[in-house]
Parts: sequence; structure tokens; C-alpha cells
Amino acid sequence: MRSILRANALVIALALLVSSQVLAQGANVTGEWAFTVTTDQGAGNPIITFKQDGEKLTGKYAGQLGNADLTGTVKGAAIHFTFTLDVQGQQAPVTYDGTIEKNTMTGKMDIGGMVNGTFTATKK
Repeated sequence: MRSILRANALVIALALLVSSQVLAQGANVTGEWAFTVTTDQGAGNPIITFKQDGEKLTGKYAGQLGNADLTGTVKGAAIHFTFTLDVQGQQAPVTYDGTIEKNTMTGKMDIGGMVNGTFTATKK
């Protein structure tokens, strides 16, 4: 009976160890994502391509507002990235903050503190 209890305890301990290692690795968003963005100024469907190296994030934004290189971070299930767009001759910083769940993400975005919105995205 004790050997069965020890074996069960070992299996549980190994399962917890593997689970904690998987959670510590966080999400991997490398690849192309189709976004749906809704703001108080309208909606759009940009395509964003990410390259993730650990927590570091780089990539490209391509949408109605133009094209831009982006930088950011992925920490666990949290994603944060920024880029700058030229809007009518003015440089506008764009910030996205969201949560990743498998091949989808949701969150909020902001354009220069003047336009706010929400987004959903699906990995292609």
C-alpha cells in the first residue's frame, strides 16, 4: 500500500513540475496573425507578423493606417507591443496590450492617447 502511495505521489510531483515548466515558458506568438480592431473612430483588420525570441518580440504591422516595424514583449500569457505610424504627417505611437490563449489573443489598443479600442486576433 505504501509503495502505491509513493508511486502516486511521485506521479503527482512530476506532473506539477512539468506543468510549472510549461507555464514558465509562456506563449509563443511567432507567425502571422489576423487582427480585428474596433475603435471609436472605426474598425480595421490589420495583419501582424511576430517573431518571438524568449520574451523579446519584433515584427511587422500591415494595415489601413500603413506599415510599421514593431517591438514588444511576451511574458507568460501577456503581450505588449508598440509601433509608430505616420498619420497625416504626425508621428503617432500605437500600443497594444493583451492576453494570449493558444492561437488567439484579445486586448486593448491606443493610438497616441487620442484613439482607444479593443482587438481580437487569430493566428493564421
